[in-house]
Parts: sequence; C-alpha cells; structure tokens
Amino acid sequence: MRKSLRPWLSALVLAALLGACTGPGGQQAAAPEARSQAVDLSITLLHINDHHSHLDEDILPLQLETAAGIRERVNLPVGGFARVASAMKNLEAARPNVVKIHAGDAITGDLFYNLTQGRADAALMNLVCFDTFTLGNHEFDNGDAGLKVFLDYLRQGNCKTKVLSANVHFGPGSALNPAKAPHWVQPSTIIERDGRKIGFIGITTADKTKNSSRPDRDTLFTDEAATAQAEIDRLTAQGVQYIVLQTHYGYKADKKLARRLHGVDVIVGGDSHTLLGPDSLKRFGLSPQGPYPTMASGLDGKRVCVVQAGQYAYVVGELRVDFDKQGNVLGCIGTPHVLVGDRYARADKSRTPFTPDEAATIRKDIGDSSGLLLPSTPDAAALELLAPYKMQKEAFGAAVIATAQNDLCLRRVPGTNAARRHSTLGAACDLDPHVQAHGGDIQQLVAEAFLQQGKKYFNAELSILNGGGVRMDLSRGPVTVKDVYTVLPFKNTLVQLKATGAEIKAALEEAVDAALATRPSAGAYPYSAGLRWTIDARQPKGSRLSTMEIRGQNGQYRPFDLDRTWNVATISFLADGQDHYGAFKDITGARRIDVGLDYAQTLLDYIAALPGDRKVLRKPPTSFYSTHRLIE
Repeated sequence: MRKSLRPWLSALVLAALLGACTGPGGQQAAAPEARSQAVDLSITLLHINDHHSHLDEDILPLQLETAAGIRERVNLPVGGFARVASAMKNLEAARPNVVKIHAGDAITGDLFYNLTQGRADAALMNLVCFDTFTLGNHEFDNGDAGLKVFLDYLRQGNCKTKVLSANVHFGPGSALNPAKAPHWVQPSTIIERDGRKIGFIGITTADKTKNSSRPDRDTLFTDEAATAQAEIDRLTAQGVQYIVLQTHYGYKADKKLARRLHGVDVIVGGDSHTLLGPDSLKRFGLSPQGPYPTMASGLDGKRVCVVQAGQYAYVVGELRVDFDKQGNVLGCIGTPHVLVGDRYARADKSRTPFTPDEAATIRKDIGDSSGLLLPSTPDAAALELLAPYKMQKEAFGAAVIATAQNDLCLRRVPGTNAARRHSTLGAACDLDPHVQAHGGDIQQLVAEAFLQQGKKYFNAELSILNGGGVRMDLSRGPVTVKDVYTVLPFKNTLVQLKATGAEIKAALEEAVDAALATRPSAGAYPYSAGLRWTIDARQPKGSRLSTMEIRGQNGQYRPFDLDRTWNVATISFLADGQDHYGAFKDITGARRIDVGLDYAQTLLDYIAALPGDRKVLRKPPTSFYSTHRLIE
C-alpha cells in the first residue's frame, strides 16, 4: 500500500483536530496550532479549466451593492487570459510550492481558435506557463491532426507544459501516435516540490470524447477509473507518496471517481464548467454547485479534495493541500477567485451612470468578498502578446448584423436541476421558468435557422441539433459576426438526411438517455424546429418521448408519422452518429446529402434573410419549442 496505516487511536485524535474549525469553502480544517505541528508538506494548486479560447475579457452582470442595503445588476469586466496571467503570477509569488494546472478544453468556442487554430491560446498558455495540461474532449474537435497543430504551438518556447491523459491511446494512423510524436502526450508526470515527488495523472472523459468530438477512429479511450487506478499504482510503486488526479470528466463524475479509487489525494477537474464555492457567492448573483473544495472519501477511506474552476477563464482556483509525514491529506483550504475589473456600468442602461459614491460602494463590496471576487489588472505582457490576434479577430467579427430583442438564454437540458445550468447571463436565464420548462432560447432559434435554410436547399421539414453544439447566450442588443461564431464555433456543415420517423425517434431517445444518464452527456440533449414532443424523464430508456407532433406549412401541428420518410436538416457531426445520435450513422448513400454550408454561416444566412433592413432576433413562439412539455 502507498500509505502506512496509523494506529486507530491516533486517527481518532487527528479526526477530532480536523473538526476544530471550518474553512471558507465549507471544508474541514485542523486547528491552526495542531495543524502546523502535523503538516509535513503544503502545496498550492492554481488551476483553470474550460477556457475554450475565451482569451478576451467578457462584460458580465453581477449583483453588487451600490448603496447601503441595495444590490443591483452591475456590468463589469470578468476574466480574460491577461487577468489569468496576472492572478497566477501574483498568487504564485505569495504561495509556497505552487503547481499550475489546466484541466482541459483550452480550444474551440471563440473566434480566436477559428482564426488561429490554437496558436493564440498556446501563446497565452505558454506565458502563464502551466506545469500540466489535461486533454479535454474539445481538444479532439478537429481530429487528432487538429490537436497536433495546437500541441505543436504549445510546445514552442521555453515553457514545456506536460500534456497528460492516461486513458487516451492514439491509433496507428493518428498524427499523435507515439511512434510519430513521442512523449507529446503522457499518462502522468512527477513534479518535485520541497524535495518531495508529487504525481500528476491526466484523465479524459472517454465516452463523451469518442461520441461528442472527432478523434480519429483508431484512437481509443479506456475506462476512466480503471486507468486512473493503474497509473496510481504504477506511480506509488516508484515511491511517489502524493497523487493529484487532473481530470476532464465533470464534477459529479469526479466525486464518484474518488469513491472508486485508493491512493488519490486531490482531483482537479474540468468539463462540467462547474463553479464551486461558498453560499456567499449567491449574493453576487452567482450559482455555486458545491463547496470549494468538495471533500470526498476514497476507496481506502482517506480524504480526497475535489475542485473545479468554472469556465471561460473567469475563475482561478487556489487550493492549499496539507499532508502529514505518511502522505495523508490533513486538510484542504482554498478560494475560487472570480477575476474582475474596475469598470462599472449599470445593467439597466435606462438609468444614469454610477456616482463616485456608488462606485466606491461597489469597490468595497468586492473588497469585502474575501477574494471570491478578485480585482485583477490584466498582465501587460499578456495584453501585448494578445494584441495582434485581437486585431485580427476584431476586424473579422466587428460587423453588427442584427439586434436581439430579448436575452436569448442558453440551456442544454430543461428542468429544475441546477447542474443543468450553463448560461453566462446568470440567474436571469438559469431561473427563468420558460427556460426551465422548454430549454434554451438560443438553441431553439438556431434550430429554426437550420430548418429555414434547410427548406431553401432541400425542402426540409424539420431540423435536429444537439444542445451542446450551441455554446453561448446572446444578450439583448447588437449581434455581430463574432457573436455568431461564438454561438456556433465548431467546424460543422449542413446535412440533409432522409430519415424515417422511427429512425428519428430512435436517435432522439438515445440522445435524451445520454443527457439524463447517471453520468450525463448534457450536450446531447436534442432540439428541433418543426418537430415537438413531450419528455417523461421518469420512464425507462427508449420510452421517454411521446406526443410527437410535426408542424405544417400553416404553422399548425399534427401527429408525427413514424412510418414516413422525412427531410431532416442537421449537422455533419450528428449525421456521423456522434454525440449519441447513433441511429443517424447508418443513413448513407442517397439518403444523406452534404450541403457543405458551414453551420455558423447557416445562422448568418438566416439572419440576412429576416425581413427589413434592421434585422431583429426574437424568441420563437412557445408553441415552436421542441420540448413542448417536460415531466421530471
């Protein structure tokens, strides 16, 4: 065994000490005097995940105090990789034994990637100089060859970040097969801090990557738990006492994974875009899904600290882990730092700007957050490095093409389950009753665009897309080319499928099951224009959809014929059977026609075809939403 078992009485004494006080994230920590005597090694993990090429800051609304007892929505800068660089630099200078971790999905999601194929992301990541980087599922969106292009950029310069994934096995034809790219991706690495060896193991979500991205067909993904345990055992056999698992697997999956493993101390995760932290974050309009850190128990009964840091370079997680002489976790304490700027504007643009006193109250409210909202000045070197890429992006994406009449909320899976929320517009969308009942407005609008453009090309009768193919809300106001490519960032094309009603229902049932499964692939959840249904989540797999209805030319709905063949507008990704749409994979030959139109261009063309000179985007009528009724 890696760690010697202490006497039972000693364990009880230590447990009592650990219960003496509670850290800010809700985790248990030892009393300071006893803790300092017992601690043999302290490390600080600084981490981000799922930045998805969001290198620029965003302007987001937070609920901040503007006068005594009064909170309102305040727009202010949040995130941006220059703030990540600044925060990482300052925290690293002030903390002992720092290791910097990126837990995956660095690329795809913003025009920076579309225009540079990851070069801009790699340049900024190299400036931060992460010690380790886990492969996420979206690293495979352009196949193994596309991933190699990005990793080649990441390997340039002096940083030499270790790229990790123990359960990815590149096939013989892969550009990243070890024979062609030796040591480009490793299962684990050992990093020394304070003279001690710490093992870092990468895990990539297996099923989701194979079914929801585009790895080469002969690239394989093995079981996450079995692979992690084998690598833990391999490292501990070499005398490594401290094990950090850095996963791109999702928060819920990480908690379950901890219970299946022995010998793991910390899990630094990604994939589910989960913000963790204390309930005090809620007063700022944020929605933490659990404490930071979340404490779990391994198969051996030992403590495991689980963390994740939200999304889009908004948050830098700071986790201190203390170990005793046997390598056991004494405790974890930390803060998820939401990186904010100091430019404040009212979200309600009809009101007057903030007075100096109101701005001072906002600054005090941020300052009183104990670092949960961390004022950060963007790093000058990062801004200089980003500048030419930003000019390229702005020149391409600045054109205003429409106005959104309302916030068009993002939501992959409807319902009241808080874990399903993905909106960047916060509670205004996450708690919207219509969104909870019927799903994302922006997904439904994109589905309508696909149907209308499909009619133009091949007389489409319905469209189908996956909720995860749409990546961003649209807030009320101007809509630019950049916004469209941020909403639809992937390299998909419009495809016509001639599918029977039975094939369509089978594909939808499979996707719904994936989205509602114990380890959900929420992005698989289906959206359609022209077709609507009732979903009963209580029913078994294959029997959740009922009351399926098709929309006619007159806008009226009638029962959907499962025996008839329909013209379906979808994307190449789903037509290939990806993201749990396996029933579509066998629709080939004359029954599948690739239009070749980029799926973002499909939305641009839909907007251009809207009536009038000033194009207005509106929420579809409620009767058009494909999830007509949801029973939880």
